[in-house]
Amino acid sequence: MSDPFQVTIPMVDDSSGDIPSARLRAAVEAFHEPLLQLSLGGAKAIRRAEVLRNRAIVALELGFPTGGYAPSLEPLLLSHLAAAGIALPLDLTLSSRIAPHAVQRQLKPLAGISNIVAVASGKGGVGKSTVAVNLALAWAAQGARVGILDADIYGPSQPIMLGLEGQRPQTLDNKRIVPLTAHGIVAMSIGFLIDPKQPMVWRGPMVTQALTQLLADTDWGQLDYLVVDMPPGTGDIQLTLAQRVPVAGAVIVTTPQDIALADARKGLAMFEKVNVPVLGVIENMSLHVCNNCGHIEHLFGAGGGARMAAEYGVELLGELPLDARIRAETDGGRPTVVAAPESAHAQPYLDAARRAAAALARRARDRSSVFPKIVVEES
Repeated sequence: MSDPFQVTIPMVDDSSGDIPSARLRAAVEAFHEPLLQLSLGGAKAIRRAEVLRNRAIVALELGFPTGGYAPSLEPLLLSHLAAAGIALPLDLTLSSRIAPHAVQRQLKPLAGISNIVAVASGKGGVGKSTVAVNLALAWAAQGARVGILDADIYGPSQPIMLGLEGQRPQTLDNKRIVPLTAHGIVAMSIGFLIDPKQPMVWRGPMVTQALTQLLADTDWGQLDYLVVDMPPGTGDIQLTLAQRVPVAGAVIVTTPQDIALADARKGLAMFEKVNVPVLGVIENMSLHVCNNCGHIEHLFGAGGGARMAAEYGVELLGELPLDARIRAETDGGRPTVVAAPESAHAQPYLDAARRAAAALARRARDRSSVFPKIVVEES
């Protein structure tokens, strides 16, 4: 899958004469890609780097969705090339190749789904579901094939957030469920299958069975990412899901105050215990910007997410605003990334999604398809 972006900025050629393509390629190989946190040569990301008619033609293939990334990357690469003595107009093309990444040792990745990413929180009320749906929609907007599984059996909220409330999925041969589609992603939730006015009075084993069945029996198609909106907390249900669902990475959502951070630490520790890599921490409701005067205030404290990320050696993926428009857009079935993609309050979601995808791209890849199956037969 590719999502090309070509950016051309005219520059005045230097007077050093023709620059050989080998020199350009060496310079591009040495460029340190900020999200992957390694050189383009080390990432094996260069598909083309040559000087053609006194222009630098560069094509890169990155391990995360590249839609909308060229305007951010292009000036950094131009600056790097200029420092290397290569002052040429740049034609930059980006594409993406999202590979499957390793999951828990005792589990195998699901067919057709490259990566399952769990979005979790230690407690309810921190905006986890809002973050999960905007994360999924941001990846889709950036060019990936994305699905979302609403794993919160007791309080499914994705049907409302995606504008799918009251709709029912169809089945294939009474065996496979066809997920619903909204805003370019596919979605499955227990909320599609039950009366939303009736409470789910189920014990833990019934919940975990229902969720694993929803995951296995849904015809997801081919996905780069499946976002799992986890139930809040770190009890038996969450632990069982973390042990049964092949997860490539987890994102922990918290708010800045100490009580939320204490529970978020427990959630992070749970994933570490079951060998699920934590991609990073997202601090929600980080700051409030007054709609009238623009005054910025940290209503729930400041810097908590950054301190937690540093404590556990993971990345702070983003600090998201507390904004009434986010609530209104999500309640209206058009989350922020879809309703106002160019707005200032949508940009932190898009940035956090790209950082999370890049953090996953840095992880070990799934190599199970490389090795042949070994069959032992009696002679």
